[in-house]
This record gives sequence, C-alpha cells and structure tokens, in this order.
Amino acid sequence: MALQAGLVLVLVFIIMLVLSVPISVSIVISSMAAILTVLPMDMAIFTASQKVVTGLDSFTLLAVPFFILSGILMNNGGIAERLINFGKILVGRMPGSLAHTNVIGNMLFGSLSGSSVAAAAAIGGVMGPLQKKEGYDPKFSAAVNIASAPTGLIIPPSGVLIIYSLVSGGTSVAALFIAGYLPGILWGLACIIVGFIIAKRRNYPVSERVPFKVAVKTFLDAIPSLMLIVIVIGGILGGIFTATEAAAVAVAYTFLLAMAYRAVKFSDLPKIIMEAVQITSVIMLLVAASSVMSWVMAFTGIPTAISEFIMGISDNPIIILLIINLFLLFIGTFMDITPAVLIFTPIFLPIVTAFGMDPIHFGIMLVLNLSIGNITPPVGSALFVGASIANLDLEDVIKPMLPFYAAIIVVLLLVTYIPQISMFLPKLAGY
Repeated sequence: MALQAGLVLVLVFIIMLVLSVPISVSIVISSMAAILTVLPMDMAIFTASQKVVTGLDSFTLLAVPFFILSGILMNNGGIAERLINFGKILVGRMPGSLAHTNVIGNMLFGSLSGSSVAAAAAIGGVMGPLQKKEGYDPKFSAAVNIASAPTGLIIPPSGVLIIYSLVSGGTSVAALFIAGYLPGILWGLACIIVGFIIAKRRNYPVSERVPFKVAVKTFLDAIPSLMLIVIVIGGILGGIFTATEAAAVAVAYTFLLAMAYRAVKFSDLPKIIMEAVQITSVIMLLVAASSVMSWVMAFTGIPTAISEFIMGISDNPIIILLIINLFLLFIGTFMDITPAVLIFTPIFLPIVTAFGMDPIHFGIMLVLNLSIGNITPPVGSALFVGASIANLDLEDVIKPMLPFYAAIIVVLLLVTYIPQISMFLPKLAGY
C-alpha cells in the first residue's frame, strides 16, 4: 500500500509542478490521488476536509501573520540604514570592510524582518552602490549580499522555525529560537571569512577609522532596532509571554519605531496590512494543504516505508544524515522552504529521532539546509532578487558565489555532525 500510494503521490506531484500548478494545489491533488488508491472517494474527501480545518486550528500559527506584519513594517521603517551603520562600526577596519558590513546588515535586518528576500533587497540596495564607489567588483558585492541574505531565516525570530514547531508535533518554539543563534552566526562568519580572503587578495580598501563619538552615536541609533530581538527573545525565555504573544508585541514595537522614525504613516497601514494578509494567505494555504498530505502519508505508511528503505541502506547515523542532507539540498533547489518543511519533516523526523537525534537539532539542520535553496538556481528567490538589485544577470553571480556555497556547506556539515552547536544554548536555558 505504501509503495503504491507513494508512487502515485510523487508522480502526480511532479506532473503538477511541471505544469506550473501552484504548489499548494499540487499538494492537495497529489495527496487525494494517493489516498484514492486505498479509500473510497466520499470517505477520502470527508477526512481530507477535516484535516484542512484541524491543520489550521493552532494557536501557535497566529505568530506567523504577526511576524510577517512586523517584518513588512521593518522593511518600510527606515531601519536598514541604521543597522548598516552599526555594522560598519563592528567590521570597519577589516580588508573588504563594506562587504563584511553587508553580511552583518543581512544578519541583523534578516533576523528582524524574517525574510531573506527583504534582506537582499534592503541591505543590498544600500551597500551595492557604496561598494561600487569604493572599487569593489559588482559581481563580488552581489555574491556577498546573496550568500548572507538567508541568515535571517535561522537567526530568531524565525517564522520558518514556528512552522517546524507545529509540524514536528510541538517542539518548543523558544528552544528552536535560541538554537538558531549559533548556526546563523556561523553562516555569517563563513561569508565574512570568504569575503576577507577575496578582499585581501584584491586589495579592497579598509574603511576610515570612525571617531569614538560617532561610533557611540551610531550604536545608540541602532539600539531601538536591536531591542526588538531583546524584547522578543527575552520575553519568551523569561516566561513573560508566549511566542505568539511575542509576535504581537513585535508588531506593536515595530510600528511605534517606524512612526518614531517618520518612515510609516497611518495612511500607509492599509497597504502594509494587505501585503501581510496576502503573504499569510499563501502560507496558511500551504499549511492546510500539507496537513492533508501528512495525513495521507501517515495513513498509507509512506514515512515508515521511507525509513525502512533508508535504514536498509545503512544503519550508520553519519551516512543517514548525509543522505538526508543531500536529498534536502536537491529539494531546496526547486521548492520553497515553507512547503519543504511541511512535507519532509514528518518523513525524516521519525528516522533521525530513532537513533537519538534531538528534534531541536534536526529542526535547525533542516531549516539551515533548505535555506540554502534561497540562493541556488533555478528558483532561489534571494538569488534572483540579489542579482536584480545589482543589475546583473543570473549567470554573472553564479561563479563568484561558488566559494560562498562551499563555506556554507561546511557550516551545514558542522551543524549536522556537532549537535552542541545547536543544542548548547537550549540546554543552557534548561530545554
């Protein structure tokens, strides 16, 4: 039954994608085609309809639209420039300092906005012209911006980690949030190291020394933006509010900050809210559709069959994790991170927990892996946006991206095989 249903599910899903059918619709159609091989149509439709409703009936999911709205307010709130100036203070005296500032800016702005695309557009749009003026190769500048853009998907607060928490059966959102810090910072450091080596070879300039008073002022200007991270993560860890309540607090704080900077007016709110509603609708439809697919896979025994197949290849956790990583890297090249998390968490989580891998550790590995798909062809959204912002063709940035890809893969392997990178902070916090 599992083999028959699995073949139908995969074949129909691939056909739908090739025909450019929206992925949420593809998930539902392929799931229904698979379940109809073992259940009558009336029972299949009735149960699938129930799963659509129950899949969205979650208090945790309320955090998603709030964080999306907070991110959009951030994008419109004049915050990117302040974070860039703060980044210059941190790395201004290193060779290729503007490239490193780009990385720091993406790490900070990406984590606050929760979007690799927003980070690539906002930070890259400011840093690209500055780097070109200082004699940087535009292709190198674009590669730095693109490579570091997805760090915000791992560094909290992260909407993708909330989705993983839901689909993994209630893994602590707070634990996932703080677990994402070290891997996200490692990704950023890897980009800085590669950028440093290239900048050193090409003799890119070092920024002028910033006077102490200016540095202090720049730091103070950035504090209100940085406080969002302190408020959200500190509030969750301190038990002041849940992750969902923290998301609502983030919206209120970001709105007040944007108003204080005079970057957002009340008249802008309908447009901003409509944008948040549109993005949220897409995500919620994916969650609902994936609930149907998860039920179909569980009912037909597909995850168990896949688990037995992988375990039949090897019972060595190192080999199993390598196989899973290679598969996810392939999937990430053509599937967006949200549906990939929704579809493949129920398949792979039972496999890794069977040999003792913590769900928190797996969640970070999964999200980090799939985040790479944001910057790889053929459908990497941050890759396309970063190239577009730099006024370059896609072919122009692929070659400069290669050393960054290599460094990021090294980070993925470190996170995969050294659990302490992900688990140190959660265990320190008592999770």
